[in-house]
Amino acid sequence: MAQGIVQEKVASALRDALSAAKDRGQLRMESWPTVTLDAPKRPEWGDLATTVAMALAASEQRAPYDIAQIIIDNLPAREELFERVEIARPGFLNMTVKPALWMEVLRDIERQGAAYGGADIGLGKRVLVEYVSANPTGPLHVGHGRGAAVGQALANMLKAIGYDAVSEYYINDAGRQMKLLGASVYARYRELLGRPVPFPEDGYHGGYITDVAERIRAAEGDRLAALPMADAEARCRELAYRELLSVIKHDLASFGMEFDSWFSEASLIEAGAIEQSFDDLKRRQFLFEEDGALWFRSSQFGDEKDRVVRKQDGECTYLASDIAYHRDKLQRGYDLLIDVWGADHHGYIPRMQAVMQAYGHPKDKLRVVLVQLVKLLRGGVEVKMSKRTGEFITMREVIDEVGADAAKFYFLMRDSTTHLEFDLDLAKQQSADNPVYYVQYAHARIASLWRVAAARGIACPPAADTDLSVLTDPDELGLIRKLSSYPEVLQAAALAFEPHRLTYYLQQLAALLHTFYNKHRIMPPAVDQESDEASTEELSPKQTAARLVLMRSVQQVLRNGLAVLGISAPEKM
Repeated sequence: MAQGIVQEKVASALRDALSAAKDRGQLRMESWPTVTLDAPKRPEWGDLATTVAMALAASEQRAPYDIAQIIIDNLPAREELFERVEIARPGFLNMTVKPALWMEVLRDIERQGAAYGGADIGLGKRVLVEYVSANPTGPLHVGHGRGAAVGQALANMLKAIGYDAVSEYYINDAGRQMKLLGASVYARYRELLGRPVPFPEDGYHGGYITDVAERIRAAEGDRLAALPMADAEARCRELAYRELLSVIKHDLASFGMEFDSWFSEASLIEAGAIEQSFDDLKRRQFLFEEDGALWFRSSQFGDEKDRVVRKQDGECTYLASDIAYHRDKLQRGYDLLIDVWGADHHGYIPRMQAVMQAYGHPKDKLRVVLVQLVKLLRGGVEVKMSKRTGEFITMREVIDEVGADAAKFYFLMRDSTTHLEFDLDLAKQQSADNPVYYVQYAHARIASLWRVAAARGIACPPAADTDLSVLTDPDELGLIRKLSSYPEVLQAAALAFEPHRLTYYLQQLAALLHTFYNKHRIMPPAVDQESDEASTEELSPKQTAARLVLMRSVQQVLRNGLAVLGISAPEKM
């Protein structure tokens, strides 16, 4: 995994030390360990720590403490890189880096700008990230909102580390649910005409169905009632589908969601893709007939049982469409498929991974990210019903109440596989208690510095032209260390499909920034006015310039992280 500039230099020095020890016969090095670096548990132990000596103990048949000492003795340019290198039993290597090395982080951030944190470890491999994919039979609910936020963040993170990631929404515009939509809307339409028909069993009862029916009556009058029921329901289905899909697209756009592709299930059926996938699986001997139905041999690939793809009455199951859809994905040449699903679909994973294997791919060609339920709170009390309709809370209502940025940040704050409590009142607060406000305000707070500096004629010179050696305060170095870890955090979050790691990092960085801002001067007070700052520090011009460079780097990393999450970085708040 790519690392920050300091971490990479330290890791490189450790690898060189291992190589030198091998050349001198001090270590056999029959297998080379991966050199990993972490922050020690206590700051006084140093800047970075590694367990590489312990990783080698078994193969070298030596005490890890002795191996650690050999590594220290062979460290190249030890005096240039490190203030201190110590061994903590049983074999931890704790390293304190020279402050001058940390200053390279600020120069690196300035050189890379918006690209800082990114990498090319994806090597341009093509990834399809499919998310939301809700049936166009009603408005999106809050659970869809969480899935949308997770899917977008995953695609953005993968792009940032070098993958060619494409986002896709699969429109379930065929099958039983769409028929029920048409029948439900038609039944409400007939009620509005005063000529009711029986409401379909398992039909859609939401108030939005009546709203759609009213608009159809306004546009069509009573002429649909004169049509055969099947034709009338088909017309209602078509009109309702168009309207509800338009609502879904509009709500997602309001949430800052733009998909590279909208893929229609109906287009698969019209192209004969389901039958083609059946023929393909038959040739591979993974379909069989029994009791008048057609079955997929998914148990051959670890699923708990075989699955029906076409029932006795000739109707295809949901699995049949999903097989055809994922076969289509494979034929489009993607190296990895990622599906973001609701956690209630957990049991569906083995059968879809069986599809991958049936088509000759490893099961991990498909990776499924599960998203758990969201519990909305207001004043600590759970909110289940919409004030507007008395029904479920829609994604749009949450966006309208707290804003797209706050909603997205809250959806991404926890591991997607865990339940999320979303406090609507807290998400609207302009205080440190509100995580998204806390992070965005850190960015805006630094932006305000540039306005003050400009008004007072204070320039922020390039890092390359600034004496950064004056940044020796522990709070300054703490900020720089945190900035240096951003590339590794971003890459680890992307590879683990866990965007919540990035929200956690941004909250930590914002906390360090706010503490620094409240404790230290960044610019001297204006000569013609008294300072209301708590700090009484006297700043030299060199310190002012260096601290402004530091603030610019913090702002850049905050902006980069928020951009990956699809969240704005405001200049004023």
